Amino acid sequence: MAEAAESPGDPGTASPRPLFAGLSDISISQDIPIEGEITIPVRSRIRESDSSTLNESVRNTIMRDLKAVGKKFMHVLYPRKSNTLLRDWDLWGPLILCVTLALMLQRGSVDGEKDGGPQFAEVFVIVWFGAVTITLNSKLLGGNISFFQSLCVLGYCILPLTVAMLVCRLVLLAEPGPVNFMVRLFVVIVMFVWSIVASTAFLADSQPPNRKALAVYPVFLFYFVISWMILTFTPQ
Repeated sequence: MAEAAESPGDPGTASPRPLFAGLSDISISQDIPIEGEITIPVRSRIRESDSSTLNESVRNTIMRDLKAVGKKFMHVLYPRKSNTLLRDWDLWGPLILCVTLALMLQRGSVDGEKDGGPQFAEVFVIVWFGAVTITLNSKLLGGNISFFQSLCVLGYCILPLTVAMLVCRLVLLAEPGPVNFMVRLFVVIVMFVWSIVASTAFLADSQPPNRKALAVYPVFLFYFVISWMILTFTPQ
């Protein structure tokens, strides 16, 4: 007697299915675009090689940095709302201005070790310590500016006061008197206001609207102290 055919529904006798049998029914529509590129375009390679500074000469590097410093000086002399000082920050300009201002404030007395040395150090302490204090105050008030960006702006905005110091040195070559002092006072006040306007043009938008006065007040004191040093300077 022939054996009965095994029922296909019997779980014990069913043949095992392949592991990835259902994947053959999946198809990708031809209308779906495939994004992305595997190869790097030739133009991108050219731009990367052009923007790289590893192969440029020292002279080109120095000239590029000097041009960048000069552009930032122009932004301070013609203050307007711009992100150039914040985006491309550096400390070369503030260092040059601080050294120049300290050298011009150095007294020309015979005993240079007692008069000139401390005056030079005093300018450095006031400029850098004051800038660091204003930066920390700005961060505590909720400002969205970085530490070195604030130092860059405050340092570059010393440029008008450095020009005021140069003018005062030239005016002091003449005979001292009330007219001499009034000329120096006028120059210092104008450059002091210029520094305040230039610094607030770059830093105002980085502070919360309800705390801008608290952020500007230390900046006012910072430039006021430097202006007072310039106004009260008398060569010996």
